[in-house]
Amino acid sequence: MLLSALREGYGLGALRADALAGLTVAIVALPLSMALAIASGATPAQGLITAIVAGLFISALGGSRFQIGGPTGAFVVVVFGVIAHHGYDGLVLATLVAGGLLVAASLAGVGAWIKYVPDPVVTGFTSGIAVVIAASQIGDVLGLKVHAPADFAPKIAALWNARDTLSPYALALGLICIGVILAFRRWAPRWPAFLIVVAGASLTAALLHLPLDTIGSRFGGVPSSLPMPHVPSFSLEKLQAVLPSAFTIAFLGAIESLLSATVADGLTGTRHRPNAELMGQGIANAASALFGGLPATGAIARTATNIRAGARTPVAGMLHSVFLLAFMLLAAPLAAYAPLAALAAILLVVAWNMAETHRFVILLKGPAGDGVVLVATFVLTVFADLTLAIGVGVILSTLRFMHRMAEAVSIEQRGLEEEAAEALPDRAHLPPGVEVFRFAGPLFFGAASRLEDAFTNTGSKPKAIILRMGGVPFIDATAARLLAAFIRRRRAEGVMVVICGLQPRPAQALSRFGAVEGPFAAERADNFAAANDLILQHQAA
Repeated sequence: MLLSALREGYGLGALRADALAGLTVAIVALPLSMALAIASGATPAQGLITAIVAGLFISALGGSRFQIGGPTGAFVVVVFGVIAHHGYDGLVLATLVAGGLLVAASLAGVGAWIKYVPDPVVTGFTSGIAVVIAASQIGDVLGLKVHAPADFAPKIAALWNARDTLSPYALALGLICIGVILAFRRWAPRWPAFLIVVAGASLTAALLHLPLDTIGSRFGGVPSSLPMPHVPSFSLEKLQAVLPSAFTIAFLGAIESLLSATVADGLTGTRHRPNAELMGQGIANAASALFGGLPATGAIARTATNIRAGARTPVAGMLHSVFLLAFMLLAAPLAAYAPLAALAAILLVVAWNMAETHRFVILLKGPAGDGVVLVATFVLTVFADLTLAIGVGVILSTLRFMHRMAEAVSIEQRGLEEEAAEALPDRAHLPPGVEVFRFAGPLFFGAASRLEDAFTNTGSKPKAIILRMGGVPFIDATAARLLAAFIRRRRAEGVMVVICGLQPRPAQALSRFGAVEGPFAAERADNFAAANDLILQHQAA
């Protein structure tokens, strides 16, 4: 996308617009990337490294003109879990593998498939992640002295048991920060509320000597340079252990980045290239892992900020990374004064925005099946495992879809007289003992039981059977096998079987099972009238 944008012509005016947009987004991303890293169980420096390195590659190599990449809330849960169970080395390995999976998905053309993930699944795990993020920030916003575990229920129990350590200073500062952020969003939405809140909270805490935990007191500050890239050491056992997490990171990265690119398309009237976007995401995650960063993906809020700030090309996203690097090189010591309560307040606002309560409620009020998928995905995300939640959500949605498709399949069994009254009104005398099956809709394994029921209930042996299949666009292997077995059985009994109106794709499927070719195959006719003529000719002979 970068090369396409540059080929269109790139002048000083475009550079000026992109530089201003990049600076605006960098100001937003600076506190947010550190806050997201802390919430993920990592260090603020690793969040900045991710925004700098991955953000650069996502903009330079991705398939969206306006995409801004970096750490996002969607990864908080899975990153926290991987670090807790496999250490930071395990996270680096999982991110590296996820990058390779995204590149492979791009080469396989999977980018166009992501749109088929159902909305209840996306909303369910997004809302679940929001709840987990909010729970992870309760300790810092209340100033609790606690080391909470990764799992949701034990975490809440640990926070409750540590309630006596509550810090009124942290609570007051956190509530003020939330109020200020909401006020800026209401009356000055273009101002960098997150950066203003962190700067103001840092200045207040330093001047008043408030007893608060800060980035410096907990993490020792932020380094003022990027580390050298290095390949992590790993074993086959470790690779197997982190592989499920790598698949989760790749899936979330693909979903989030393509959703963000779609939002950008809606705001600008452009079109992104999904497979190129996955390629850029894969390379960016691999690069982030090599530099000691975190998983990254397209960030919807930062991408929208980039667009509103006047960005014209992917250069704006690349400059956002350059500005973040400049902040790290020149102002890293100041980050040590940032209170963790202020960063927690930022993430509580981010979690509320992620929850999308309005969409959650709308889906709950919709069809019952969508509500079941939504609630199941949400509950499993919060209380179990994100990988399990996504898997169960997609499986439930797929089963529901198959059930609805099977219900949409029409299979009618009619006598020839009934059929002739509709299709052959000019014929008064027709042979008795002819059964007609009329099919409509795709025949697949979900409709197999209906096929078996229809064929079982044919009653006494007819003299001939007409299968009207003009309304069948697709037949899968299961349905083709059942239909072929029915035809062979009837032909072995001496019953004539005629298929009429068969389309090319279903014909190919049936031919593999000998239904339209071979000694026990059915006769073929172009339409119902031709099928009736075949039966008359056969009986006359």
